[in-house]
Amino acid sequence: AVMRHLPYFCRGEVVKGFGRGSKELGIPTANFSEQVVESFPSDISTGIYYGWACVGNGDVHKMVLSIGWNPFYKNIKKSVEAHIIHTFKEDFYGEILSIVITGYIRPERNFDSLEALISAIHEDIEEAKRQLDLPDQLKLKEDNFFHMPESKIVNNH
Repeated sequence: AVMRHLPYFCRGEVVKGFGRGSKELGIPTANFSEQVVESFPSDISTGIYYGWACVGNGDVHKMVLSIGWNPFYKNIKKSVEAHIIHTFKEDFYGEILSIVITGYIRPERNFDSLEALISAIHEDIEEAKRQLDLPDQLKLKEDNFFHMPESKIVNNH
């Protein structure tokens, strides 16, 4: 049930997550609210995805996205966390994050150590960069979705 939902368009407010991305992993993530997470198709596979992301009315950047339970951390709530491949000067909690999920990298899995998890995330980021440089992926970066008024499209509607 991975590919039939892609590309998947989603928009929602950035909320505070578990506080692990930046601090523990050195890989900051933007988290969607529970409401947005619950609006994802229930049969979309958990795992690591890639695509495009835009904060507010800003530029569109490459991103890696985790959908799932984060087995390493044994989460009890499903989360959707985007790592935008760009350096932002400051946090953007409360901003609207628009994403287009365009491809799938791997299923989520547990790791023996924090170092192994960090290493896998860096590999996922490199894979996302390679995939998103392909012509069929680049055209989604220009999708009108990123330039519509915020109220217009949410979750494929």
